[in-house]
Amino acid sequence: MAKVDFVDTTLRDGPQSLWATRMRTAHMLGVTELIDNCGYRAVELMGAVHFDACLRYLREDPWERVRLICEAMPNTKVGALIRSKCLTSFSVVPDSIVRLWVQRCAANGLRRLMIFDALHDWSNIKNAVETARECGIEIVVPLVYSISPVHTDEFYARKAREMVRDLNPDVVLIKDSIGLLTPDRIRTLVPTIKKQIGALPLEMHAHCTTGLAPLCCLESVDLGVDAITTCAKPLANGPSHPSIENMEMNLRRLGHEPNIDIDSARQVSDHFAWIAAREGKPVGSPVEYDVFQYSHQVPGGMISNLEFMLGQRNMGHRLDEVLNEVSRIREEWGYPVMITPFSQLVGTQAVLNVLSKERYATTTEEGLHFVLGHYGQTPAPVDSNVLDKMLSLPGNRKMLDWEQPQPSIEDVRRDLKLGDVDDDEFLLRALFTQEHVEATRAAGPICRDYAKSDTPEITLIRELAQRDDYQQVSVEKEGFSLTMRRNT
Repeated sequence: MAKVDFVDTTLRDGPQSLWATRMRTAHMLGVTELIDNCGYRAVELMGAVHFDACLRYLREDPWERVRLICEAMPNTKVGALIRSKCLTSFSVVPDSIVRLWVQRCAANGLRRLMIFDALHDWSNIKNAVETARECGIEIVVPLVYSISPVHTDEFYARKAREMVRDLNPDVVLIKDSIGLLTPDRIRTLVPTIKKQIGALPLEMHAHCTTGLAPLCCLESVDLGVDAITTCAKPLANGPSHPSIENMEMNLRRLGHEPNIDIDSARQVSDHFAWIAAREGKPVGSPVEYDVFQYSHQVPGGMISNLEFMLGQRNMGHRLDEVLNEVSRIREEWGYPVMITPFSQLVGTQAVLNVLSKERYATTTEEGLHFVLGHYGQTPAPVDSNVLDKMLSLPGNRKMLDWEQPQPSIEDVRRDLKLGDVDDDEFLLRALFTQEHVEATRAAGPICRDYAKSDTPEITLIRELAQRDDYQQVSVEKEGFSLTMRRNT
């Protein structure tokens, strides 16, 4: 039986899946020592959406978060995710920006990067991979799982072979972001990929959207996967990952050796259960099986966004119609994998098609970029009739001659008048909304303190002391009594 490692994503994919990415740095710092003691192969911290959420909603400098968490976990590889040529948005960015981004990830303490391209067009990420290698960062390249006539075992075998040849990653990952894998497919897919990657470590990253991820992870270990992605229990399940507690228990019962300090991991879960209760955050729970997921393949979090878009137009009752349209567009567009940014591009076009009298009566600029191959080569050819229809719209044919601009960092600094700021601030201002960057800087340093779950009495007293809406409060428990009176 196998010794099994774990990659923890309680701080990244867990809150992204269940808390709308609203986990604060203080929530993390209260438990970093415990996470550092768990023995994880790596801990994921940041993705593009976390940088945006830090600025837009939390008013926390994301680079400061990276530094604080990396410093607090010296014994653990802390990692982040990089999304191909789009990096942080739905539009492609210059190679110079991607290189500087990777360099600043390394400079701020990150030691592992998952660098992925959902089209499996490896030329899109070669720049980032080469920069990461120069910086001494561990490179993880995923094969992003999907279901279509194109995404066969033979497709993944070819892409794995090309990946090893062209990128030479340190780790290969099967990334099932939509929760589509089944145990039957695991039994053919894992051996197929392992045959192509040789001795390289193979990891499994599966979401619980259809409820099958725990089974798939267990099956994959039997077939030679070295590590699986998990979350602390309050941030597991639902559209998130299997819980570390469940995986440790079942792997041990199946005769494997889970490489984890489960007592420390349970204390981490206690901490986030406390935070969820205090902050009114949801906790993950297993989901019922939904066969429709295999048709539209829309990630769980994005379905709520579609509902919101339709609700603004009093069209919420047409969600199933939009999801069926998603399936149709995906086929017409060459079967893109339904993860960011392509899930948003397809989903937006589906809403436009359903709400218009005629399909493709209007398009988005990003959707046109996609069908023209500006994001990379699509898995299958784009339907020629659809492409002609989109190009026939006013102003769209000019996109045929579009070439990606490749300004230098100096050019971008000059154009945006950012010559005096450091590289971290430059990247935030170049890639995100100025209003949010300004508001974040005005908010000052990140708050590092949060109430401790293991000392609730002290937390209660501190919080009561800050209030002025009482005259007297008494706190009593066995062996303890305290009365607080407010002077008037």
